[in-house]
Amino acid sequence: MAIQFGIIAVLFLSVYAFTNPQVDFTRNTETGIQFQNEKWITALQRAKKENKLIFLDVYAVWCGPCKRLKKNTFSNAEVGQVFNHKFINLAMDGEKGEGPDLMEQYRLTSFPSLLFILIASSQLDQHNFFFLELLLQYLNFSHQLLYSH
Repeated sequence: MAIQFGIIAVLFLSVYAFTNPQVDFTRNTETGIQFQNEKWITALQRAKKENKLIFLDVYAVWCGPCKRLKKNTFSNAEVGQVFNHKFINLAMDGEKGEGPDLMEQYRLTSFPSLLFILIASSQLDQHNFFFLELLLQYLNFSHQLLYSH
């Protein structure tokens, strides 16, 4: 009986460790998306000045999908190359600091919430919108691959 319990406990912990990787949401990887450590208002001002969209990741530290995004997707070099060039990247804990206010402002109800925010500017060109359409198609395809099993 003790052996069976031990085997079940090891299996449970293995599944838990696989689905909930350990991540530090406050640190960036060298090659992935470089999330800026700045206030929301500063990011808005910078996005307008640099004529860029804001990519906002709203996460919770206990959220398994948030951890997988941080560890597997946001750390990817190709993803980082594109996002670091095209966006002002911010990651906010939806339960601390400015996070709850942003959750309310954008009517977010779940984690993770990934937003692309356009700051009013006449300078934004069609390439940004074409890129967003392709990105959304890719994310939809990736979602189908991950959850179709």
